Amino acid sequence: MEKTSSLQQKMISAFLLIVYLILVTSPFNAGECSICDYYVLVGEPTAISCPIITFPVLHSDYNLTWYKNGSVTPVTTEKHARIHQRDGLLWFIPATLEDSGLYECDVRRLNHSNKKPINLTVFKNDNGLCFNGQMKFEQKVMSTNTGKIICPDLEYFRDEDNNEPEVRWYKECKPGFLEDKRLLLAEGENAILIRNVTVQDKGNYTCRIVYTYMGKQYNVSRTVSLEVKESPLQTRPEFIYPQNNTIEVDLGSPVVMECNISSGIPGLIPFWKVNDEDVDSFDSTYKEQFYEEGMPHGLAVSGTKFNISEVKVKDYAHKFFCHVVYDYQQITAYIKLERPAPNIQGYLIGGGVSLVFLVFFILFVYNIFKIDIVLWYRNSCHPFLGKKVSDGKIYDAYVLYPKNRVSCLYSSDIFAMKILPEVLERQCGYNLFIFGRDDLPGEAVISTADEKIRQSRRVIIVLVPEPSCYSILEDVSEKQLAMYNALIREGIKVILIELEKIQDYANMPESIKYIKQKHGAIRWKGDFSEKSYSASSRFWKKVRYHMPSRKNRSSSGLHLLPKDFNSPQITSEK
Repeated sequence: MEKTSSLQQKMISAFLLIVYLILVTSPFNAGECSICDYYVLVGEPTAISCPIITFPVLHSDYNLTWYKNGSVTPVTTEKHARIHQRDGLLWFIPATLEDSGLYECDVRRLNHSNKKPINLTVFKNDNGLCFNGQMKFEQKVMSTNTGKIICPDLEYFRDEDNNEPEVRWYKECKPGFLEDKRLLLAEGENAILIRNVTVQDKGNYTCRIVYTYMGKQYNVSRTVSLEVKESPLQTRPEFIYPQNNTIEVDLGSPVVMECNISSGIPGLIPFWKVNDEDVDSFDSTYKEQFYEEGMPHGLAVSGTKFNISEVKVKDYAHKFFCHVVYDYQQITAYIKLERPAPNIQGYLIGGGVSLVFLVFFILFVYNIFKIDIVLWYRNSCHPFLGKKVSDGKIYDAYVLYPKNRVSCLYSSDIFAMKILPEVLERQCGYNLFIFGRDDLPGEAVISTADEKIRQSRRVIIVLVPEPSCYSILEDVSEKQLAMYNALIREGIKVILIELEKIQDYANMPESIKYIKQKHGAIRWKGDFSEKSYSASSRFWKKVRYHMPSRKNRSSSGLHLLPKDFNSPQITSEK
């Protein structure tokens, strides 16, 4: 109950603050404005403050000067003048209709100057009334409550002893309404208190004081238009949240525990308890915060909340109850914290993403090591593969290479006649057909080439960079014609081998250009030494990758013998 009483005091203070803000932001106050408006009844005095500074605090390093708009001559400081500036204010004692217009205050501080225009309107009361219908302050009070009507904007009109002036009140320009016992004058506040406000209390209230200046007395009046709003019915509070529900939260995660209710009773604030004690006592880190918000139709939403920065095991063991006291009864609702069920969807998404990355990684690795992988697969899995149906081929590759001429290097002969058979036939078990080695004397070149190509699974073409040697692909035209026709008819895969890097294929036959563009070429980097005979070198792995699958011979039967590379035994072409 002490907590409730404290909250009610805070609500009253907040209400008084709101009333004050309504007053200071009324049309008769300068406030924050581009051109501030002031209003005064003709024949009455008024004092205008400069909105640039907070009056009456005027620091010594400020210099405030008033000007009539368009004039460079400051308003006089002579106190006997009807219009003069005094104590930072612009005085009109009294104001006339001709005083209406723009004025300007100039605030200087060091080398800085700031100016603000003010528009003064001098008005007359409506005929037969003591006020002007368009020049009124507006105030609101709630029915059934105690209301207050304040006579505003009188802070500059005190007597010489700085006493509050005596205020006389009129309702609809008539005195005597204060005879109602519900109405009381608030001493020292220039206000009227109305107990148990009813709709009949609305209307126009005029307050009037007498201000004495230089021995003369002047009336100063203000009119307040009072609006009475009916108070909402006091309804039983209802919980908006929680509603005896559970929420899922991970251990160690933060969570905001919020409770709010809806009711027509101002100041009705709920509060949290857990394990029959306040949340502040249950855990010193749980600091409860209260709030209240106005809602349409006279309802109010009030609530309380506290933050759990890190959910602990003990928080799962209790229900958190939100309480509100109404009509000497306690109404409650609770929240229960629970551990969330495993997030299978998260695992599925994570697994899917991991799988995608794994596939990309495998493809990346395969793209780099695909030659080694394919060759390993051929060697490892060959014994487990079923017997393949014969394709009718006799040779694994037909070898075509430039024949040695006077103008050509004989490296192509060494490569085709010695190195290729040594590696592909002896070490890898392939069967090659090489013209000049495997053809029989007296055989027709065209028919032999055409037949052997048809019986081969691959065609290996050895290229050299010397332009004079390119014609070797065009000599013996019958042979070459047969080879190209066979390639076109049979669709045999061609393997191009460059013995040296060929920069330009411009002088090559069109068929070679096409094959190079479509399948590329394998470049030989060996030096015709004994180490170039290793089938496990990168060059030979590329060649074997493009060759058909074939079981390797036993490694025990593979022994490299010394070669006389300068004296190749080459059979003459027939």
